[in-house]
Amino acid sequence: MIDRKNFLSFLIRSRLALWGGLLALVASSGIAQTYPTRPIRLVVPFAPGGTADINARAVAAQVERELGGTIVIDNRDGANGIIGTQIVVHAAPDGHTLLHTTTSIAINPAVYRKLPYDTLKDLEPITFVALGSGYVVVANPAFGARSMRDLIELAKKDKNKPLAYGSAGIGNSTHLVTEMFNRTAGVSMTHVPYKGVAPALNAVIAGEVQFMFIPPTAAVQHIKSGLLRALAFTGKTRWPVLPDVPTVMESGLPGFHKDAGWNAWFAPAKTPASIIARLQAEVRKALEVPKVREVFTNGGYDPLANTPAEAREFIRAEVKAYGDIVRAIRLERQ
Repeated sequence: MIDRKNFLSFLIRSRLALWGGLLALVASSGIAQTYPTRPIRLVVPFAPGGTADINARAVAAQVERELGGTIVIDNRDGANGIIGTQIVVHAAPDGHTLLHTTTSIAINPAVYRKLPYDTLKDLEPITFVALGSGYVVVANPAFGARSMRDLIELAKKDKNKPLAYGSAGIGNSTHLVTEMFNRTAGVSMTHVPYKGVAPALNAVIAGEVQFMFIPPTAAVQHIKSGLLRALAFTGKTRWPVLPDVPTVMESGLPGFHKDAGWNAWFAPAKTPASIIARLQAEVRKALEVPKVREVFTNGGYDPLANTPAEAREFIRAEVKAYGDIVRAIRLERQ
């Protein structure tokens, strides 16, 4: 027999829980409808003028039109993106401080022993913005290699005088992709890290190092002017902006290909789901605008606006993948 008193108590608790859920849903919906209530701060944890900065500004300019508010870009470079990321982690979870960052956020857990935050717990992925189609391998014109096949042969020729390659810093994607290439090709070359893409690129132009793997937008003007020689492109297909440059697979190393890094938006953990959904929808619409898409495609990126859940799973997989690479090359953690 049903205990009437217990049944009534259960019924009251159930209804209170239902009303509580409905009130939370209404409140969350209301927050999204009134959002934003002040300018949004979009932290870019890299210097102005770089690829991440250019991409962030292109998307933000369109999103702020849709939101009817202002988005202020705040460049906070340093420590491979850690400094700017930490600002967002500690910001109020109200959607008014966001992060536009790169693959570095998935690499750092493997490279740094003590990050001041937990990448997977302290941030809410909003959406990816772009996925790079590949890196371009550039060399000083005076360097003897004219193809990846030449590069591999020269690297194997005299192991007592290893070739030197530049990167944007220890643990940067430009470093790790080169080490992936070294392992695949069976060669060993000296790594010379610099404080960013621009100094590394200048080092190749000056002949301080022989070559580097680099995001294509940073090098295309120098390639066309003759200051750099493009040896190959790491994508599965050739980059349309440089159609005469073969892929690495075509030019000496079958089976080797690597997409370039990605860009994504994040919010502090515990940001209301309604705000996350609103931002994802606005970014997706922004990436459908031809002039915005053109910025990305000209830069060697494919516009990509996935869902927050898809972004989270992608990032989780990237953290594991780069961790495996760092352990494979025995990179000393910072």
